[in-house]
Amino acid sequence: MTRGKQKIEAQKRNAEKNQKAKGSQLEARAVALKVSCPICKAQLANQNQLADHYSSKHPKEKPPSNSE
Repeated sequence: MTRGKQKIEAQKRNAEKNQKAKGSQLEARAVALKVSCPICKAQLANQNQLADHYSSKHPKEKPPSNSE
């Protein structure tokens, strides 16, 4: 067990270390999600997922062709 100044310094080090590991993944998510459904605006990663999305969520509609 540490006391006093050592304890405070150890807590600061641990807080900094844990803070760097955590963080928002919104930037990575925005980069990964490139395709969006024009009907419901759902964001998907690729054309295959868009085709699967259309078959399950919009069965009466035809998925758009590959525009990439």
